[in-house]
Amino acid sequence: MTQWMTSGNQTMVTEFLFTVFPNLHEGGLFFFVPLLLIYGFIISGNLIIFIVVQLDVVLHTPMYFFISVLSFLETWYSTTTIPKMLSNLVSEQKTISLAGCLMQMYFFHSLGITEGCVLTAMAIDRYIAICHPLHYPTIMTPKLSTQLTAGSCLCGFLLVLPEIAWIATLPFCGSNRIHQIFCDFTPVLRLACTDTSLAVIVDAIHGAEILASFLAIALSYIRIIVVILGMPSAEGRHKAFSTCAAHLSVFLLFFGSVAVMYLRFSATYSVFWDTAIAVTFVILVPFLNPIIYSLRNKDMKDAIRRLFCYQKAVGGAGR
Repeated sequence: MTQWMTSGNQTMVTEFLFTVFPNLHEGGLFFFVPLLLIYGFIISGNLIIFIVVQLDVVLHTPMYFFISVLSFLETWYSTTTIPKMLSNLVSEQKTISLAGCLMQMYFFHSLGITEGCVLTAMAIDRYIAICHPLHYPTIMTPKLSTQLTAGSCLCGFLLVLPEIAWIATLPFCGSNRIHQIFCDFTPVLRLACTDTSLAVIVDAIHGAEILASFLAIALSYIRIIVVILGMPSAEGRHKAFSTCAAHLSVFLLFFGSVAVMYLRFSATYSVFWDTAIAVTFVILVPFLNPIIYSLRNKDMKDAIRRLFCYQKAVGGAGR
């Protein structure tokens, strides 16, 4: 049951209701089982990549360090939304408290911005490795990799804080129905019963952040492609392209869906298309990342094989 709180002459909303989830007897189970399997794959796949990179000395390079950080972030990024979605699919109470909604928005966007910054760092790493190979070991040191990761986390978790703090002060006294699969800025701000025009400025700041990361990555890869095409060796071109292909795929998936969702300006979509776009970057991108970074990467596949062979050998010796 939705909870309300009376304040003066207004009835304040203390819970929000998700309207896009079907009831269990109306097909909720049909979505629950695939989503549960996808979530299990996201967690296990990303954790395997993270653990393999930490344990295998061959993968102790800046490129794989950033991949492991991205996999770690993806684990928590998915966990901010999918467990609640699973609960909504099987529960009669498809609600979330105001505090829970604010927490979900904060961690979802903080982790998302951090991922965008890490992807930017990965693009810079590939740019230096391919365009300035002789200087790469002295420029992209473990210390710099750690500093870029720390800066990405700091940027992600601080940038969203003012907007969340502002939303926490807004009164919600009308409808409490969220037409989205998770708590997001626009659907929640529509429910505030006060002036939210400040959101336009905040949206412009977020848009600038997305565009800055997008341009930095795009320019890096344009320069990389130009350098690769100028390589005299066909084998060298193939190796360089294969190294960057995985990063470029994740970049296009992540920033493509985020741009469509958050750089729409005054454009509005139907609930169906809003939900479809959200599913892309909330579920599809984290699902595809382990596949892209493992199945399309020979070093990663070899490292995973070595890890499982070692576990089998240890298990056999213990019997």
